[in-house]
Amino acid sequence: MAGLLSTLIAYLLGSIPFGYLMVRWQRGIDVRATGSGSIGATNVMRSLGAVGFVATFILDVGKGIVAVLLAARLTAHDPSWTAAAATVAILGHCFPVWLGFRGGKGVATGVGVFIALAPFQVGMALVIFAVVVAIWRQVSLGSITAAAAFPALLYFLREPPPPLPIVLGAATGAAIIIAKHHSNIRRLLSGTEARLGKKKAVGSRQ
Repeated sequence: MAGLLSTLIAYLLGSIPFGYLMVRWQRGIDVRATGSGSIGATNVMRSLGAVGFVATFILDVGKGIVAVLLAARLTAHDPSWTAAAATVAILGHCFPVWLGFRGGKGVATGVGVFIALAPFQVGMALVIFAVVVAIWRQVSLGSITAAAAFPALLYFLREPPPPLPIVLGAATGAAIIIAKHHSNIRRLLSGTEARLGKKKAVGSRQ
């Protein structure tokens, strides 16, 4: 019973649409009707600037951390239920029941989830993100690469090795984040994805 409860709580925590709520409060608009249509920090920045980005990012990271740590506490650190909470927290952000299952791409919430699972490996993944963005100047490519790298870093570079459910939960969470970047992946493959410092074409949805 505790495991099911912790999973439900993790989804509900993940589904809190902080970015949507802040833009609705400050600007009176639906952030999903602007930019990329996401409720994440990057799209919030288009409406609220850097302050909105930072606030949304911190809150989304925080809900991922709390969801996993709370599940671990409620289930006596059962790896299967902890991994389930990690996965559904990301799902909650990407598919929030409150917004008709139209949410964000799960990056910030995924960072929070991954911090709760293995903070050192998250640091390494963030280094990978920074290097990719510095070289190719594409945030989406950095996010996809870092998300893909985290489960491998967790499996090979954590001592003692994590339980298999934790690795599978991390891999599933990373797969969700990558899948939510499907439109970015198409643009990356076609060479039309925007780069930092360059203006997007009119009508482009990043």
